[in-house]
Amino acid sequence: MKRIVFSEQARADIRAIPQPIAMNILTAIHRLAETGAGRVKALKGKSGEKRLRVGDYRVRFTEDASAEPIGKSEETLRVHAVTNRKEAYR
Repeated sequence: MKRIVFSEQARADIRAIPQPIAMNILTAIHRLAETGAGRVKALKGKSGEKRLRVGDYRVRFTEDASAEPIGKSEETLRVHAVTNRKEAYR
């Protein structure tokens, strides 16, 4: 399972969304980190940035691997923003 890291912007975005929808979004992010399942698409012009589609919302994120001191590699899912699809690509 990948480690999930939320930016301050993403935390504020999720807090502003109605709770049932926010729970669906968090479930989808967790499922993506655990199994890689989800409606993911690479964004053009954004180096390494991808988006996860969850209903009318888009989760912008990047994935990277960090080397642990023990030699064990851990992948990280960095969530940058969660926005409504009407505002996501502006």
